[in-house]
Amino acid sequence: MNTGEQETRDQVRALLRWQLEAGADEAIGLHPVDRFNVSAAIETLTPRRIAPTAAATASAPFVTPQAVTASAREIAAACHDLASLRQAMENFQGCALKTTAKHTVFADGNAKARVMLVGEAPGRDEDLQGLPFVGRSGQLLDRMLAAIGLDRNQVYISNILPWRPPGNRTPTSAEIALCLPFIERHIQLAAPDLLLLLGGISVKALFSTSEGIMRLRGRWKPYQAGEREIPALATFHPAFLLRQPAQKKQAWQDLLALRVRLDSLPVNELQVN
Repeated sequence: MNTGEQETRDQVRALLRWQLEAGADEAIGLHPVDRFNVSAAIETLTPRRIAPTAAATASAPFVTPQAVTASAREIAAACHDLASLRQAMENFQGCALKTTAKHTVFADGNAKARVMLVGEAPGRDEDLQGLPFVGRSGQLLDRMLAAIGLDRNQVYISNILPWRPPGNRTPTSAEIALCLPFIERHIQLAAPDLLLLLGGISVKALFSTSEGIMRLRGRWKPYQAGEREIPALATFHPAFLLRQPAQKKQAWQDLLALRVRLDSLPVNELQVN
């Protein structure tokens, strides 16, 4: 092997490592696409349309996203404990994200904890291990919790989406709406005393708001979980803090507010760990 060939291979390996670190760790298409041939790329990426037969149309009517979301809500409502909810989510086939995910990432920590953390969606490490917040952002979250005297045995952790969006892309509004009934029921069944919402997707989904995380963080708002109102506090997602470390000061203020609120709960309202 000559020097030029070795340099080329090193460059390719470096590019692959960069793509993996950026979250591009799997091929989405079934066939390679020639990016220099626009017509070929369009033909490859555009699904072929086959006219359905009358029999096929009658036996398999088109299902709207609203109908699938309604079905998810019915399934979630029928679950009366966390074990049945987890099984229902494992069996659910209505979300396309599940077909590309390796695991259904349900939760981690103590289900009887007074504080429940709700993040956004699993990343690559979470999808591989089947647990939320186990990658770099999870390591930072552990340090954040330790700074106010908490660990994973004293909190309960889940996400808005239980399945990883391919390539760690931002989930669509349709995907969020489809998964929302499950996390809403999850919160009802876990029945924490306090909620900590990590990131804009989490707080926007649970409060049906368009306001950004910069305006929402640091403010306590009541979250309606069935017949209960749970105080909820929004803060930055650890992944955002890894990209914007200057914002850690504000996140620290939010954590201190959580600690004060937690310590102020009457003893007879605390759940047993």
